[in-house]
Amino acid sequence: MSLKKDHIIFLVGKRIKELREKKCLDQQDFASMCNFEKSNLSRLESGRANPTLKTLCTVTENLNISLSDFF
Repeated sequence: MSLKKDHIIFLVGKRIKELREKKCLDQQDFASMCNFEKSNLSRLESGRANPTLKTLCTVTENLNISLSDFF
């Protein structure tokens, strides 16, 4: 993967974490809400996993924000 793509994936993960923490949710609780394993959420937030559009939709639905507001 190119450096630019890696950086974008990192920024998306950082945004997930930022919004989750803004809602005062810990990783375990939010992972459960999204029906994710905590380890998968951890990989997403650290930028070590490339989220699918479906995953991002699940995240934004559980944060009660639109996909456009996410970005």
